[in-house]
Amino acid sequence: MGSLALATALVLAAGCASQTAKPESQAPARQEEPTALSPATNAEPNVTLPPGAAQPPALFEGEGWQAMFDGQTLAGWREVPFAGHGEAHCQAGAVVLSMGDPFTGIAWTNDFPKMNYEVALDAMRVMGSDFFCGLTVPVGETFCSLIVGGWGGSLVGISSLDGMDASENETTRFANFESGRWYRIRLRVTEKKIEGWIDKEKLVDVAIGERKIALRPGDIEMCKPFGLAAWQTAAALREIRYRRVIGPAGKGE
Repeated sequence: MGSLALATALVLAAGCASQTAKPESQAPARQEEPTALSPATNAEPNVTLPPGAAQPPALFEGEGWQAMFDGQTLAGWREVPFAGHGEAHCQAGAVVLSMGDPFTGIAWTNDFPKMNYEVALDAMRVMGSDFFCGLTVPVGETFCSLIVGGWGGSLVGISSLDGMDASENETTRFANFESGRWYRIRLRVTEKKIEGWIDKEKLVDVAIGERKIALRPGDIEMCKPFGLAAWQTAAALREIRYRRVIGPAGKGE
C-alpha cells in the first residue's frame, strides 16, 4: 500500500473509533421519555376527616355577619409561608390545615376592621395535641392572638398582655378539647374590652385600659393583620365570619 493510501486508511479508522466511543454525557437522554408524576405531586392534598366533620354548623346569633370563607376555595386568603408548614386546602366545606413543623396557617388578604368587631368560626382538632386555632386579630394599631388548645392541648388565652403569653396572664383558662369535634369560637374586640367565647361559655373578658397588647414575638407575626394557624396539629376550620359592633357584649350575649 502506498503512503497516501495508508494515511487515508488511518484517518478513516480513527473517525470510526471516535464515533463508536461516544462519551456517556452525549448519549440520548432518558428524560425524552414521558415520566409520570409521583402520587404525592399529582394528587390533591387530602386529610381523613373524622365523622364529626359532617355535623352541621350551629346558627349564628345576631345580625350583620359577613362570610369570609365560601366553603369551596381559599379566595381572599393566602397560605402563611411558615418554615416547615403543611398544606392548606379546602375539603368537605372546610379549610384543612395539615400538620406543620411546627406551624400551618392562612391569612386574610382583604380589608378587615381594626376595632369594634366580632369574629366567629368553627374549629376542630383533626390530629395532634396542641393548639388547633391560633386566631390573630388587630386591636387598633396592634395585634393579639387567641390561642385555643395550646400548651399540650387544653390551654385557652390571649397572647400577649403586658408581655405575658396566653399561659401567663389573667386570660389563662384550661378546657378539655376533643379531637374530631367542632367548637364555635367567637372573639369580640372593642375599645374597652377583648371578649372571647367557646361554644356558649365565655372564657376571655379583659379590659384593655392601659394594657400593652402585642403578639408573641416570632413566626405568629406572619399572620398579621388577620390569620388562623395551628401548631404541630392538623385542624379544620369553617364558617369564618365577622361583623361590626359598637361596644362590649351586653347581658345574655
